[in-house]
Amino acid sequence: MPPNVTAPFADPLPLTGVAVSAARKAEFWDRTARQYAADPIADPAGYETTVRRVQALLSPRHSVLELGCGTGTTALRLAPFAGQLLATDVSAGMIAIAQEKLLAQSVPNLSFALGDADGPMAAPCTFDVVLAFNLLHLVADLDQTLAHAVQALKPGGLLITKTPCIAEMNPLVPWLALPVMRALGKAPHLLCLKGDAFTTAVARQGLDILAVERHGSRGKDVRVFIVARKPMGN
Repeated sequence: MPPNVTAPFADPLPLTGVAVSAARKAEFWDRTARQYAADPIADPAGYETTVRRVQALLSPRHSVLELGCGTGTTALRLAPFAGQLLATDVSAGMIAIAQEKLLAQSVPNLSFALGDADGPMAAPCTFDVVLAFNLLHLVADLDQTLAHAVQALKPGGLLITKTPCIAEMNPLVPWLALPVMRALGKAPHLLCLKGDAFTTAVARQGLDILAVERHGSRGKDVRVFIVARKPMGN
């Protein structure tokens, strides 16, 4: 196993529908990994706002889990502000690119691993912070993924997510453009939510919502940034 790549915390999944789904997701993102890595950030100012906001919420005392880390760009930015950061993604292609970036830098408290956000993420009460950026609209079962994230958090831990709410876009996107793109193999499964519905889904897990923000610097921002805390004693 290459340096700074750890095994997932959860036991390997049996060959069930969940495992097949994970394999299909991995295949999709493996195909697009290099192009994804080459694409520029659509809203650099909004991205920087999010990065600074999250950096301010992290502490050297924190153990952090990032779900759906992609090619590791954000993990590399955030790791120096945490104690330990484990960044995971379902795609081996994405993780390989992230590892290339890590080898070019010195970030000893950062490691990468394969991991599927649709399955169990870690032993209960393992992490102080769970991060999910541009991911939760891609999961098969939002409530299940959120429940796994809450389980992985220590009491008092934070869930921090920035999630595109597709239903706030042009109505033709979820009902016409996305089905066509999926049929052509150019888009994965997508959940079409609005910001209020997504915030309600997070609260439904028993989390205390601390902040709901939009960080976009131009036009309508459909990406909802949420900070939520797991109650003490849970």
